[in-house]
Amino acid sequence: MPGRRHGPYRSKRCPGQPVNLSEEALLRKSTDDRSSPFPGHTYPRATVIGMPSAVKRLRNERQATIGGSIAHADPAADWVATMTGLGASVRILGPQGPRELPMAEFVTGALSTALEPGEIITALRVPRRSPQARWSYWKFCRKTGEFAKASACVLADPEKGDYRVLAAAIERAPVALPDPQGLIEGTADPRGAVEAALPFLSPERRALQATATIRALDALKSGAAA
Repeated sequence: MPGRRHGPYRSKRCPGQPVNLSEEALLRKSTDDRSSPFPGHTYPRATVIGMPSAVKRLRNERQATIGGSIAHADPAADWVATMTGLGASVRILGPQGPRELPMAEFVTGALSTALEPGEIITALRVPRRSPQARWSYWKFCRKTGEFAKASACVLADPEKGDYRVLAAAIERAPVALPDPQGLIEGTADPRGAVEAALPFLSPERRALQATATIRALDALKSGAAA
């Protein structure tokens, strides 16, 4: 995706409608509630999803964009994990006209997407959530700003009946763990869910992923920044 500061994904403030994500809003420490998918809260911030120094360095030195990260589809990228976990969709424009795909269908594998020749990403859209909605993201990395070695994204929106627990940084597209509501409410075993959903990982990687999942779940319950 072209690296432009004022790119095609600007925020539209339409109550009750999905939010068109703005790269600049996500890079700021906070935005006002009118453009947030979470009522009463600000956007998911760069300080939560990716450390600000790393995000700003990428944008300033390499003109990287959120859309570019999604199009690159590195399985360890923060935006691939979080946008999938938050139920975002990708707006696409190409020779055959516009179309829209959920992130779960857009990312088809490691460094692989559903983009056809001549198509570009024009927007990322995140569903607005109820006031009770909560989310968290937790990742393992050896130093600040690095890609994750294991990560997990959790979403709980009881009013809409939407529960998600996502395993990412697994060398392929993020994988939804079974029984997300049970995992969030503590009636299901995270380690068992990881074992069942990720048999292709080595035992060591599954153990790392289980820990990332447990810590993301704990962060959701405690309200702490993951």
